[in-house]
Amino acid sequence: MFGICNLAIVPLRLEPSDRSEMTTQVLFGEHFKILEQTENWSRIELAFDGYNGWIDNKQYRFISEADYTTLSSTPLVLNADLIEYLTTPDNQLISVPIGSSLTFLDHPSINTENFIFEGLKTSGITSKQQLLQTAFMYLNTPYLWGGKTPFGIDCSGFTQMVYKLNGYSLLRDASQQATQGEALSFIEESEPGDLAFFDNEEGRIVHVGIIMEDNHIIHGHGKVRIDRLDHLGIYNIDTKRHSHKLRVIKKII
Repeated sequence: MFGICNLAIVPLRLEPSDRSEMTTQVLFGEHFKILEQTENWSRIELAFDGYNGWIDNKQYRFISEADYTTLSSTPLVLNADLIEYLTTPDNQLISVPIGSSLTFLDHPSINTENFIFEGLKTSGITSKQQLLQTAFMYLNTPYLWGGKTPFGIDCSGFTQMVYKLNGYSLLRDASQQATQGEALSFIEESEPGDLAFFDNEEGRIVHVGIIMEDNHIIHGHGKVRIDRLDHLGIYNIDTKRHSHKLRVIKKII
């Protein structure tokens, strides 16, 4: 079985319970495989990054395998505005955050509600220089574990969405993203748009940010913010101390 998210922002949970931890979010238009179903919950696997978890059965609708295959093989079309709306023929509105998928709109068998979208769209691969312009749109977004939107986002959700909006695929978690790309030996070798990863005392990668010019970094820590980056890690410009220990720098593109 297969499904598509027909609401703005839906939590994907670790366990089939409203009290369970939200591990990520499913944005409007994202499609997925249904791996398992109970009376009230479904365990799904997102087509974009293979992430899986539990979603409330009331918060998606079924699509056919043929429609799933079509969406998976069609280039992504995403909402490029911070918040936009789709309208139905009877003038009902559905709000959609930036990064929501609009790929289904041109497929009548999926777009059965006849949604119409008149906002700004983005599709295809942009230049690496565009990554930071997209990242700045999320500035001051509050930190939210599992979040992927301008209303709340975590560090790896931030990097994933910035790259996704520019046509590049990143995995969901910081530790997964750290397996991608080419490792660089020194900060001096990096370019704006490269990713810096940070580990904890156990050596586990727990944080990621996007490198800027002049030894700065934009990352999600309390909020999406800009701090200094040096060979030790992130130097918080407010607390005047290092907040994260640098592990590796990766060139993804």
